Amino acid sequence: MIDFVATFIIFFSVIDPIGTVPVFIAVTNKHKEDERTKIALLATIVSASILLFFIIVGELILNAMSIPLSAFQIAGGIVLFLFALSMIFGESKPDEEVKLAVKYQDTAVFPLAVPSIAGPGAMLAAVLMTENARYSFWQQAQTAGVMLFILFLAYLLMLGAKWINRLIGSSGASIISRVMGLILASVATTNTLSGIKVYFGL
Repeated sequence: MIDFVATFIIFFSVIDPIGTVPVFIAVTNKHKEDERTKIALLATIVSASILLFFIIVGELILNAMSIPLSAFQIAGGIVLFLFALSMIFGESKPDEEVKLAVKYQDTAVFPLAVPSIAGPGAMLAAVLMTENARYSFWQQAQTAGVMLFILFLAYLLMLGAKWINRLIGSSGASIISRVMGLILASVATTNTLSGIKVYFGL
């Protein structure tokens, strides 16, 4: 059995469903209600497909390129940490991606599915959380289930985006995004230290 709480927190941090709400509103502000529903569903399906792809073949690609997973874990941890710093000190995820949405209002794939939902952090987490040497097939399936559940939450939040935005506002979404960034920084540090330990056989 996996640690469902820890796995949930990690994927909730990197996917950040709440931070997706203002992005979704910006993408769909000129669309009708039925079109917004279709866009939310399409974005969720595309995101799930991308992340499942990384879970299934991400490690195989690394092996084919003779890249040890520990090296990927170190690099991934560093990238995640930089990503987390940008969430904490730079523009928050909603602020940054809303600007992208202004330029690409007619697509659910960019920036809604990528990078808002299935961003680099989520892709890296999908690979690192399903390492074949550390997790059984059943544990990997459980991790994929938790990830899909969070994507379903993101879908529900997109459907109720206007109500949520009125409740917490853009400022509230930015605050939550920064808190998630702090949690993600801790996860990234742990991944980097774990990768160093394995790589150097400490």
